[in-house]
Amino acid sequence: MKQTVEFIAKANLPTCFGAFEVYAFKSSDGKEHVALMSGESEEVNVRIHSKCLTGDTFCSLRCDCRAQLEASLELIGKEGGVLIYLDQEGRGIGLANKIKAYALQEHGRDTVDANKELGFDADLRDYSVAAGILTFLRIKKIKLITNNPQKMKGLEGDGIEIIERIPLNTAPNKFNKHYLETKKKKMGHLD
Repeated sequence: MKQTVEFIAKANLPTCFGAFEVYAFKSSDGKEHVALMSGESEEVNVRIHSKCLTGDTFCSLRCDCRAQLEASLELIGKEGGVLIYLDQEGRGIGLANKIKAYALQEHGRDTVDANKELGFDADLRDYSVAAGILTFLRIKKIKLITNNPQKMKGLEGDGIEIIERIPLNTAPNKFNKHYLETKKKKMGHLD
């Protein structure tokens, strides 16, 4: 089911990546999301980033989420754009289930097989909230910062025109190398 989104509040947010305006939203499923916006242009750099407590906050080396988040904020801080931070932990399976998936990965499963063994699809994320936020911000044409073709498909299906894809590559480490390979091989992520 596609989610609707409600605007809640807006404030200034100075960061180490530059000055942003932060917008708070609530989706029809009760989750809260934010958009960080810097500058204005007709063709906007946009990063859709799903929440990753272990990576974004605790600096886990199991994924590349924090590196992607920081690279996106740096680019948007310099060139302008919007970072949409969605409450879709663990590709939509939630935090506790993500930790269960980690445990299965410690016993040889990859990220896709772990999700499936727990009874989930490889990726349950829905980008209709991001499209709703972009629509609220009056943004219809974007340069999407992503390697994930499903984000592109989801946004385009909700009326957002992607005029360019900006690759977002991070350096692998010994803890996330297999994870990054799995995203390419099994989930179709691009370079």
